[in-house]
Amino acid sequence: MIDVLFDLLYYIINAFKWAVILAALFSILAAFGVLDTRNRMVWTIGDFLYRVTDPVLRPLRNILPSFGGIDLSPWVVIILIQIVILPMLLRLQAAITYGTWQPLVL
Repeated sequence: MIDVLFDLLYYIINAFKWAVILAALFSILAAFGVLDTRNRMVWTIGDFLYRVTDPVLRPLRNILPSFGGIDLSPWVVIILIQIVILPMLLRLQAAITYGTWQPLVL
């Protein structure tokens, strides 16, 4: 049962990572005029991606310095997910599954 919960959490975090990537691509394409945000469907997709990713990206945007219109917060979130969150999730799952604290330390 624990494995199912951790697998579900792993897939949710991976889906969020892809949502961050899609939101960054969407914002770039909208800024260069490739996507017409006056189209209702395009606007709906962009609004959904913004609402999903903005609660995580906004605090990082406030912390990171301004780089002249270049937003580095999606990069920071993806790096944090890949390097910190997913490995810790897998270690926590191993620690709970095997009943020992050693996977958390190594």
